[in-house]
Amino acid sequence: MTKVKICGLSTAEAVKTAVEAGADYIGFVFAPSKRQVSLEQAKTLSRAIPDSVKKVGVFVSPSRAELLEAIETVGLDLVQVHGQLENELLLDLPCQTIQAVQVKGDTPLPVAEADYLLFDAPVAGSGKTFDWGQLETAHVRQPFFIAGGLDANNVRQAIQTFSPFAVDVSSGVETDGQKDHEKIRRFIERVKHDLSTTK
Repeated sequence: MTKVKICGLSTAEAVKTAVEAGADYIGFVFAPSKRQVSLEQAKTLSRAIPDSVKKVGVFVSPSRAELLEAIETVGLDLVQVHGQLENELLLDLPCQTIQAVQVKGDTPLPVAEADYLLFDAPVAGSGKTFDWGQLETAHVRQPFFIAGGLDANNVRQAIQTFSPFAVDVSSGVETDGQKDHEKIRRFIERVKHDLSTTK
C-alpha cells in the first residue's frame, strides 16, 4: 500500500483531518514559505499526532544545528532536506532522512546517504508536476516519494507510473492557499482505496 504524506500543515484542524483520514506522514515546513511554521507551532501541533503517524520537518539548505534543534524541539521522526547539501549533513542524525531531488532535464540521480529520496518539481511547492518521462527509477536504491503537483485526479496515475513508497501532496489539497479538509480526505481515499477517477 502506497503511503501518504500531507505536507505544509499549520492548523490543528488540518492535522486532525489528515490523521483521521489515514495520512502516514505529516509534514511541517520550516523553510521560508507561505506554509512555514515555527518550531513551537509544530511542537504544539505534534501533540495531536499519534505515534503511528510520522512527523516530517521540511528544510531548505539547513545547517546541522538547525536540524538537530528541530528534531529535539518538535520530536521529528524524519527530516526532509531540499537544496544543496553535503551527504555528511544527513549522517548520524537521530531520525530518518529524506533528500529531495528536483527533476529537470537530464539531472543525474544523486548518490545520497538519505534513507529516502523525494522526487519533486523544479520549483518545490509550486503545484506543478515534473515531466514524469524524465525520471527513471529502476536504479534507485532507496524507497522514494513522488511529489510535485499531485492531487486527487492524478495521484493514481503517478502510483501506476512509479510504484513509489509514498506520495506527497501540499498545494493539491488546498483551496485559495489554505488546506481544504475535503480535498485532504479525497486525496487519501484515492490512494488508499482507489476510488474511480471521476471528479
